[in-house]
Amino acid sequence: MSSLDLLKMSLESLWKRKTRTFLTILGVIIGTSSIVIMLSLGIAMDRSFKEQLSQMGNLNIIEVHNYRYYDDSMSSQQQKQVSLDDQAVYYFKQIPGVEAVMPVKNAYYKMAVGRMVGYVPVIGIDPEIMEAFDFNIDKGRLLLPSDKEAMVFGKNVAMQFYNPRLKNAYQYGANNNVDLISNNLILTSDMNYGEVRNVREESETKATPPKAHNVKGVGILAESFSEKDYYAYMNITTLEKIIEEDRRTNRQDASYRDRRQDNNKYEKISVKAKEINDVERIQEEIKAKGFQTFSLTDMLKSMKETSAKMQAILGGIGAVSLFVAAIGITNTMIMSIYERTREIGVMKVLGANLSDIKKLFLIEAGIIGFCGGMVGLLFSYSISFGLNKIGGGFLGPMRGSTGMSVIPIELAIAAVVFATFIGIVSGYSPARRAMNLSALEAIKNE
Repeated sequence: MSSLDLLKMSLESLWKRKTRTFLTILGVIIGTSSIVIMLSLGIAMDRSFKEQLSQMGNLNIIEVHNYRYYDDSMSSQQQKQVSLDDQAVYYFKQIPGVEAVMPVKNAYYKMAVGRMVGYVPVIGIDPEIMEAFDFNIDKGRLLLPSDKEAMVFGKNVAMQFYNPRLKNAYQYGANNNVDLISNNLILTSDMNYGEVRNVREESETKATPPKAHNVKGVGILAESFSEKDYYAYMNITTLEKIIEEDRRTNRQDASYRDRRQDNNKYEKISVKAKEINDVERIQEEIKAKGFQTFSLTDMLKSMKETSAKMQAILGGIGAVSLFVAAIGITNTMIMSIYERTREIGVMKVLGANLSDIKKLFLIEAGIIGFCGGMVGLLFSYSISFGLNKIGGGFLGPMRGSTGMSVIPIELAIAAVVFATFIGIVSGYSPARRAMNLSALEAIKNE
């Protein structure tokens, strides 16, 4: 018999026993939808974790530090020799999968804009790779390689300024209308610059104050809801020159900074991977050289483990329903064999191949699984829609943009294929039973 003939016979047989067929398919529908919904909750949780971490920063960026703590896994040679310098920057650039490397120089300065002053942390970076590290401009422009005294400010830097001559001047955010682009700016390491001091305090101050540097603002960064919003950025070469000038002015402070920094030229080095899947491998290569690293994927890995456990638990709960449905398919097919024993005997006497008889029952079982999987998938989408629309309203912003339930196309296809496979597997034993029936005994059966 052809495959088309077997398909027609299977459909006719199922239609003759439509009530039992419907109840069996209903079990598959419940089992399939249970698994899909349970897994969709875990997938939504996993995506929500990624979304929350991405708001904290780029998941592809690795922060490299050198905190000088001793690790038993590191050799004494590595503990003594590793340093954040130009050689380390060159090494990081050679690692396969690295898109960009950004050495970072930190300094803490007093900044003045007219009568307004503020304490501003200044970061020295390479202007050429600002875009690669997600520096997005809101007003003005980003730094250029040709910039000398130019600076770009985080969104909330202006809130750190105050007028020391006014009452309640030190209230944070009270003066957030400071124009950091149009006005002339003064940068100094003298933390008393611009403050109101009496004559006695001025007479006691004998040390030569550090030099005041004239700088200009060229841009304000877009709000990132991260530490970028509170920092000022300038060309790392210019910042190094300013720091060196300040050291020459105050030799005592210079010796302190030299002891603090040891042989590290930079406070940290940021490494950006081309693909998120390369982050863990790149981190391991950097750690092997004795550096300490951190990336948001460290947190993501822990969250994924939690999410995987939740998906396994939820998927297991749904699998119980599908297991019960598989038992129902097996029971339906066995009952069908008992009812059609004589029909099977006639088919054998007429010369039907044993393989065709086996295929007939496997096709029936597969149809039950396929139909149950398709309807169960549609039912899952409707439940998922309800969870996202109705249930999501109770959670509000906590659920994120992913919603409470996410059914990706891969899960949808896998659900239908798995339900069909379960149907075929459940019908395999009854199909072999039908194939092995004796033709004469089957014809005699009433």
